[in-house]
Amino acid sequence: MASRGGPRAAGTDGSDFQHRERVASHYQMSVTLKSEIKKLIYTHVVIWLLLLAQMVVGHLKLLPHDQVAMPYQWEYPYLLSILPSLLGLLSFPRNNISYLVLSMISTGLFSIAPLIYGAMEMFPMAQQLYRHGKAYRFIFGFSAVSVMYLLVVVAAQVHGWQLYYSKKLLDSWFTSTQEKKKK
Repeated sequence: MASRGGPRAAGTDGSDFQHRERVASHYQMSVTLKSEIKKLIYTHVVIWLLLLAQMVVGHLKLLPHDQVAMPYQWEYPYLLSILPSLLGLLSFPRNNISYLVLSMISTGLFSIAPLIYGAMEMFPMAQQLYRHGKAYRFIFGFSAVSVMYLLVVVAAQVHGWQLYYSKKLLDSWFTSTQEKKKK
């Protein structure tokens, strides 16, 4: 090209470097997917904290039983769902494939499975509420089964998107690994 103060190389105007300025698409995708997964993890942490607060208030009887019901059985194993999120966050700095795969597997085990069990556990109470209009558990005046089903639906979507984006991120990381091996 050109030296600092010297003449330019013949046949160039100095703009032929722009093709080297582009970032490879799999690196762009990696950054975008990491950002989306972080947003989902933060949303999951908010859901997790709400569930934890409900469990603490229920067990310590900080509020009357008619305001905050005792937790359902599925909520206890769901508390472990914070572990896959932490593994996911740990995988990001160095693109650690092992941590991301462990995060994906444990998301199914500690997040999705308790949600499925919770939907089945609460179904008879939801059926009773629908058929007879009777609720026996309440969370701040709302039927607990309605609030918890809403939470299950939102959490299932968060974890589903988290798995989807994690799979895409894993594919992106494999692409960059394959290109490094070719060089």
